[in-house]
Amino acid sequence: MTAETMSPPGTASARRRTGRAWPAAVPLLAFMAFAFGIPAVALLFGAFTVTDPASGRTFLGTANLAESLRGNYLTTLLGSVRLSAVVAALGALLGALLAQAVVTSSSAALRGAVLSASGVLANFGGVPLAFLWVATLGNSGVVTTAFGLGESGWSLYGFWGLVLVYMYFSVPLMVLVMAPALEGLRPQWREAADSSGASAWQYWRHVGVPVLAPSLLGGFVLLFGGAFAAYATAAAITGSTVPLVTLQIADALTGDVLVGHENVALALSLDMVVVAGLVMAVHLPLQRRSSRWLR
Repeated sequence: MTAETMSPPGTASARRRTGRAWPAAVPLLAFMAFAFGIPAVALLFGAFTVTDPASGRTFLGTANLAESLRGNYLTTLLGSVRLSAVVAALGALLGALLAQAVVTSSSAALRGAVLSASGVLANFGGVPLAFLWVATLGNSGVVTTAFGLGESGWSLYGFWGLVLVYMYFSVPLMVLVMAPALEGLRPQWREAADSSGASAWQYWRHVGVPVLAPSLLGGFVLLFGGAFAAYATAAAITGSTVPLVTLQIADALTGDVLVGHENVALALSLDMVVVAGLVMAVHLPLQRRSSRWLR
């Protein structure tokens, strides 16, 4: 090992290595600028571009943003926030409990099977997922017909039906988030609590939950963002039954808008970007704090 490879960050040799590494990142930066930068600039410009219906003249202003926060547009935005919050809360709770059961299981095969299945199910969504649930719990679904759920008022095509569908990929995602954090709990902490006469409840209250809190909150934020941005599954199941901002944007893209309001969809998209930015602003610091505890 040479002296240059052992140089700490901030030294001249470390700066030289960083300078030589920059050209390798140029293709990635170019792709990021093309795939994300150009659409972001177009979205930002369109959201602030207002069209006068009478003259057709365009000018910069905040009328689109103001319109996106009123009436039916605001209803869809709040509907998405409400749905995402419910899905994130239930998914975080059930996913954390399932992850704890898997991590503490004595069966390595069970643990591997659950984690592998979680990796697949966390990325399973869209129209195939909607078809699966419609065939199972729709009005003429197998389970609905077999148990007469329709007679008791059950409907897959409402708010709680959509929550159930979203849980299908939210719970596995939470398992993937929480399993490494739970494995990071040191056995010495539990042994010290036991030797001090602490009960299991006291251990989790004063040690386990505080240490896992950043991961729990980070998982909640991640599930919130996933449910907030989902579109295809909700469109295939509920249509316009449940007011969601993604469905409202889709209506605008298909031409279902008033003259002069075409860019309101871009303003709604900007609203979603702001919400996603707030979500990431909460998630990243929590992730860093959790990694310090569980290293």
